[in-house]
Amino acid sequence: MRSLLFAPGGSAKMLAKAPQSGADAVIFDLEDSVQPAGKAAARDLVAEVLRQRAASGVPIYVRINPLDGDLFEADLRHVLPAAPDGIMLPKPDGPQDVEKLSRLLEAWETPAMAGRTRIIAICSETALGTLSLAAASWRHPRLAGLLWGAEDLAAALGASANRDAAGHYTGPFALARNLCLLAARAAGVTPIDAVYTDTRDADGLGREALAARRDGFEAKAAIHPAQVPIINQAFSYSDAERDWARRVVAAFEAVPSGAALLDGRMIDRPHLLQARRILAGRA
Repeated sequence: MRSLLFAPGGSAKMLAKAPQSGADAVIFDLEDSVQPAGKAAARDLVAEVLRQRAASGVPIYVRINPLDGDLFEADLRHVLPAAPDGIMLPKPDGPQDVEKLSRLLEAWETPAMAGRTRIIAICSETALGTLSLAAASWRHPRLAGLLWGAEDLAAALGASANRDAAGHYTGPFALARNLCLLAARAAGVTPIDAVYTDTRDADGLGREALAARRDGFEAKAAIHPAQVPIINQAFSYSDAERDWARRVVAAFEAVPSGAALLDGRMIDRPHLLQARRILAGRA
């Protein structure tokens, strides 16, 4: 999974088009993109689109409303009978909210999906949730990924901005990003980089996606279909990287010890693990 595209739950056109965008996963959104007066209609629309969807092979998640409000139960009751692949959990205060959501899924998911509905948590939208990334394990059988977000965290902190004049994340938000990456790796799930909100800045998106991949993220969320190919390219291994990985594996197969030489440089087990990850990745 390299790219996840959000589609507003109140737009039939966007919900229908999202799975054809090239994104590796799609998020039908019932939270931020839907005004309060439109929540009920959006639930019905998302459930109907899920029931009628073609077998595209693209996983579809539904972002429900937060667990500390009065809308999430209705969201789950409407969409789970239509068997989404997963639920996106906004604004959790910690891994205990993943467990709470899991118990709700057990009660309402279809027999065919019993135990199979996955969860992606947006893990940094509250101060408490962000702190919990370093305080407790988020590992859970249903958890598929951790996505960090800067926009809601800015509101939670009372920040006037989350980037500096050069466009870099300021301290609190860089911390949230790093903690998400570390917590996801510790939990054995996909670390997902935050959305890039300027849909007109393709170059900025490309740079940020490449930096995220460099640091260890495996995917990035998108808010516009035009962002998807840029993200997919950034998170796809190049021919040169695959060639390096094959040569690393071959170098280790040629020696019995825990280290080898490649192009005059010593390589050891971390290089072998990285090479195997590249060869197991997407083309």
